[in-house]
Amino acid sequence: MLTTSTPTTTVLPARRRWAALAVLSTAVLLLAIDGTVLALAVPALTVDLAPTAEQVLWIGDVYSLTLAGLLVLMGNLADRFGRKRVLLLGSAAFGAVSLAAAFATSAETLIAARLLLGVAGATLMPSTLSLIRNLFPDDTERARAIAIWSTAFGAGSAIGPLTGGVLLEHFWWGSVFLINVPVMILLLISGHLLLPESRDPEPGRFDVLSAGLSMAAIVPLVFAVKHVVGHGLDAVTAGCLLAGMTAGVLFVRRQRRLDQPMLDVELFRSPAFSGAVAANVIAIFALTGLLFFFSQYLQLARAHSPLQAGLAELPATIASIAVIALIGVAVTRLGRGRAIALGMATAAAGLALVAAAAHGPYLWLGLALAPIGLGIGLAMTLTGDAIVSAAPPRKAGSVSAITETANELGVVLGIAVLGSLVTLVYRSEVDVPSGLTAEDATRVRDSLGPALQVLEPGSAAAAGARDAFITGMQVTSVVAAILTAVAAIVAWRLIPSPRATRP
Repeated sequence: MLTTSTPTTTVLPARRRWAALAVLSTAVLLLAIDGTVLALAVPALTVDLAPTAEQVLWIGDVYSLTLAGLLVLMGNLADRFGRKRVLLLGSAAFGAVSLAAAFATSAETLIAARLLLGVAGATLMPSTLSLIRNLFPDDTERARAIAIWSTAFGAGSAIGPLTGGVLLEHFWWGSVFLINVPVMILLLISGHLLLPESRDPEPGRFDVLSAGLSMAAIVPLVFAVKHVVGHGLDAVTAGCLLAGMTAGVLFVRRQRRLDQPMLDVELFRSPAFSGAVAANVIAIFALTGLLFFFSQYLQLARAHSPLQAGLAELPATIASIAVIALIGVAVTRLGRGRAIALGMATAAAGLALVAAAAHGPYLWLGLALAPIGLGIGLAMTLTGDAIVSAAPPRKAGSVSAITETANELGVVLGIAVLGSLVTLVYRSEVDVPSGLTAEDATRVRDSLGPALQVLEPGSAAAAGARDAFITGMQVTSVVAAILTAVAAIVAWRLIPSPRATRP
């Protein structure tokens, strides 16, 4: 993935190329669904597994955290040992671990299974994009193929909540993992028949230290965010922040010295490139964070069933798909940078409207979700194009790694930061009624799900707990809106806007 050497395979017939693209798009579609489908299952698994608030965050976040930390390493291994081989091995592992996650009997077991799913998932995404680059040597065909691949990722993120809602309406929470198994079996069979093998004939020396430093930079920083929720600012938080930043500095210094770096950090000297990456991270940050706490809000605070909650999020899904029809017009009239800025500003307005409509009828919430889906969809689609365009073709492999890592980092930070903020505000606002045991008082103070299991349904205390959670959601939505608006300004100022360019 990290090199641009001549592929080792011959050009396949057109029908087989596009059939192979369908296989690869299915893989990334499932990965994206798996990143968002769990949000709706949180209330149900909370009843069965009784996780703490911090464990709930780990269940939602450890998958993307592991995925982000291993993308560069797995992409490098795919270059060396064969992208098809790594993809198929990862698919088999993903299906097997999904079975373990579906039948987990404790929060700790589910967290471990989600971690292993992240390891397996890290083998899939970079392999799919690298295979596409080899399947389509023609620039025009390759651009169209990568656009379809990107659309599959975005569509998976959008339909994940609806898929989860349908499954949870009829089955137990483990079904959101069980659906991975037949898809992965299909992927193994069709991938074996349709995909060509390709690898880098001259991969260079594998740098174990760079791989370790890349993970050491990401994992402690995200853990520090999580630790703040349960323990506040303490020595552990400071130590993790220091360790992550130190590893990041060492990683950057090492990449600058290597002839064949795992990531070409010099790309970030380009303001257009840095601006596109930042906008991409914040777009995914806002969308993923919203989906994570909004699904809980619909079920716990508004008493929706899982299917009703999935349907309630449809306006964002439909709007994100409608972006396909608007991209050409937006880029032609505004240019890429201004079109990205417009998308981010539209999403920021939608996030602010969600905060305002939290206590109102669903109609206003639905209207607020539409600009979020439209704006985030527009921004995510065009930032990927901007990232690739900002770098020379000889650095296309490094760009792939950066793009994929930025996507997953946005997911990690969205759940960790925005999910943690909701919890912090809830704990500061909730009133614990007197007369409860110490254990029950702790559960009420922990998060809304456990609180509603302890408090009497329909009581003033239960209503107060719901109001505290809604306040947390409102504060978090406003924070996400502000960050998204800042990203719009960054995109407007840094990303070029040649109006003749079409995606």
